[in-house]
Formats: sequence, structure tokens, C-alpha cells
Amino acid sequence: MKSNNKDKALKPKYKGLHPGPGFRIRRNIERPVKELIEKYKDIRTPHISDLTNRLYTFDSGIKNLINDKQILGPACTVNVFPGDNLMVHKSLDIAKPGDIVVINAGATSINAIIGELVCYKAKYRGIAAFVIDGLVRDVPGIKEVDFPVFARGVSPIGPSHRGPGEINYPISCGGIVVNPGDIICGDENGVTVVRKELAEELLERLIKKENSLQEYIANVEKGIFSNEWIDEVLDAANCEYNDN
Repeated sequence: MKSNNKDKALKPKYKGLHPGPGFRIRRNIERPVKELIEKYKDIRTPHISDLTNRLYTFDSGIKNLINDKQILGPACTVNVFPGDNLMVHKSLDIAKPGDIVVINAGATSINAIIGELVCYKAKYRGIAAFVIDGLVRDVPGIKEVDFPVFARGVSPIGPSHRGPGEINYPISCGGIVVNPGDIICGDENGVTVVRKELAEELLERLIKKENSLQEYIANVEKGIFSNEWIDEVLDAANCEYNDN
């Protein structure tokens, strides 16, 4: 008996792939207001890491492979099967100008997840950068595009385009949970994430810290500093000194 058109419409295009978790896209997410995000542009990642108690800093293996540009923007999150970039391509339709596309590619050490052409498309759409827990390829071409890409390394092996994958759901990238709309900050030191619900309160503390730090640096440059705090720590630990 021949199946009718309705039966055909219910069948997935690729045998073995099913809708649901692994094939989900959230089009609309909450992002911090642009004015708040821009106030982070002069704050370096080490300071953000310090004031978030070092809990929201990506693994140091993820670094800018293309240029020395700072990146700053809300996260459009993408979860892909290692070695596949179907949902990365789709994210270019979902991300808004200024977004940073953050991709969990399972830290794969085989397939690259993006290359030169994807970066051209992303730049045209106004996307700010890619941050990838995985690999890239076509590095010379991406350098010509001058598009920031933070990743673990490089491979000439290209990705497949079948899925599964998800867009704008919580992911893990560089060992850190990233939620859609969280603020991503990246520079030559690495990448940190600022939870969107904590962004205003953290910014206030960062500004206070920055002001006191500048004063401290100015004093150190003049030779005005003390290491008494080190002795207090050592005394509390009953440190022994041997002068022989």
C-alpha cells in the first residue's frame, strides 16, 4: 500500500534523526541593554575573573587564533554534535547584530566547525565574533576577513551538515555554562562570561575595583607598597624560617 502525502510529511528528511532535544531553536532571547554591555568595553578579563571569584572563565585552551581584537557582546549559544555545523549555519539567521556566537562542539580534536566562508557570512550579518569549544580551518582566509575567532586550534578537516544541534539553549563552552544573552568578554588573556542577571551589580563593583587598582598601580610605580599581607598569611600558617 502506498503511503499518502501526510505520512511522507511526518517522516524526517534524514533517517535516524528525530525532532525534539537536539533539534530545537529559540528565536527570541533576553539580552542586556546595549548601553550596559558597552560599559564593559574598557574592563579587562582578569578583573572580571577576579570579581566573579574565578568561576566564570573559559579554559585557557580557547584563545583568539586570528587577531588581537577584544570581543564583547551577548551570547547566541549553539550546541552541535562534534564535527557537525548545521546549526552554526542556522545561527547566522538567528543571531542579532553585535551577538557573539558561542559554540559547544564537544572540544573535538578532528573536524573544524567553521572556516572562511562562515566568517564572511557572519561579518556580513553584523555578528561580532565566534567562540568555539572546538577547531577551525581556513585560517589565512579568516585573517583576511579580520573576524575574531576564539577556538582550541586548527584542522583542515571540514564538518558535516546533518545535525543534531540546538540554538539559544544553555550550553557548556570551555568548561563554563553559558546561557543565551550572557555577556561574553574576550581579549588576549582569554574569555570570561558575565551572567546577564548579575551584569549591573558586577559592573558597579568592577568600577570601584578599577579606581582603587589604578591608585595602587601608581603607588607601585613610585615604589610605595608593602608586603606585610604576605607575612600575615605566612604567620597564620606557622611558616618556619631557616636562616642557616
